[in-house]
Amino acid sequence: MSKKIVIVYFSGYGHTQRMAEAVAQGAGGALLAVDKDGNLPDSGWETLAAADAIIFGAPTYMGSVPWQYKKFIDATSKPWYHQQWKDKIAAGFTNSASMNGDKLSTLHYLFTLSQQHSMIWVGTGLMPSNSKAATRNDLNYVASFSGAMASTPSDASVEEMLPGDLETARQFGARVAAVAAKFSA
Repeated sequence: MSKKIVIVYFSGYGHTQRMAEAVAQGAGGALLAVDKDGNLPDSGWETLAAADAIIFGAPTYMGSVPWQYKKFIDATSKPWYHQQWKDKIAAGFTNSASMNGDKLSTLHYLFTLSQQHSMIWVGTGLMPSNSKAATRNDLNYVASFSGAMASTPSDASVEEMLPGDLETARQFGARVAAVAAKFSA
């Protein structure tokens, strides 16, 4: 049974959008962008209400989500009040310029959001590339279990994002889709 998966994301410079596209490719999901003012498109709330799984994506700015994504998150209080997302599958991903960059704080923020909405969180399911033979372009080199992470230098273009980070995002999306498929309506 195919599940409807929505990737709701904000991207300030295009890197998180490219990561969202890789997640969507793996998940077979639809992209839903939060705009530069922190708003969804007109049909955005209906799209999220109809989803079986919601994958949250935001860059990490100053140790958390940017204000545009926080505005979107604060606006989820209406679906929260009616528990519209209860028992939907949830997952999250982030990107920042530094290798650490406090990306885990962003993923914890997204995880907390999902738990407030009574959702079911899915991690990466990927082992880290942490041996001496590992290279920066290996799968899950950033070594995240909670959600997908990418690290893109601040002066790197969107085209310079590492294929290993994008493949990690794609496989993460595929895992969310596989988990969502195990849940029946």
